[in-house]
Amino acid sequence: MQDYADAIITFVRTNPQWIAPAIFALAFGESIAFVSLVLPFWGMLVAMGSLIGTGDITMFVIVWVAASIGAAFGDWVSYWLGFHFHDQIARMWPLSRHPDLLPRGHAFMEKWGVWAVVLGRFSGPFRASVPIVAGATEMDRTKFQIANWSSAFLWALVLLVFGDAIGKGLAWARGTFGG
Repeated sequence: MQDYADAIITFVRTNPQWIAPAIFALAFGESIAFVSLVLPFWGMLVAMGSLIGTGDITMFVIVWVAASIGAAFGDWVSYWLGFHFHDQIARMWPLSRHPDLLPRGHAFMEKWGVWAVVLGRFSGPFRASVPIVAGATEMDRTKFQIANWSSAFLWALVLLVFGDAIGKGLAWARGTFGG
């Protein structure tokens, strides 16, 4: 996985015009339940944010919007899967290998309601299960989408700003200590 991540980061560093599509794809993958359980992309999103901090990427707003849209579409697809396949979803791979994930997501949603969509986005296991559970339990689509889109923009901002701060810190360290 590390070689794959390094290749994507190197590609984006040398081809900055591809940052928005790459960020969109990574955020989309990180937000789809089936993909995010197998390939966690959040670290690569933070690394992309660090490129902004080192001066390699100057399109922060474009990157932020691309990450936000990718994340929102990923949760939207997960909601749709839960809504349409609610009876079979627990038997599908890779969810079948994590039998506690959906019940935990359901309990989390029962406790927090629509806020579970917002809070779940910031928690790895819940990020994968809450949108599917929301769809399977037929959470009101409008409420889901409001929570989905608003939390996607906040989540993307947090990851990218964190990466940006790391990038700026690394640039400062190189300038101060050499290297």
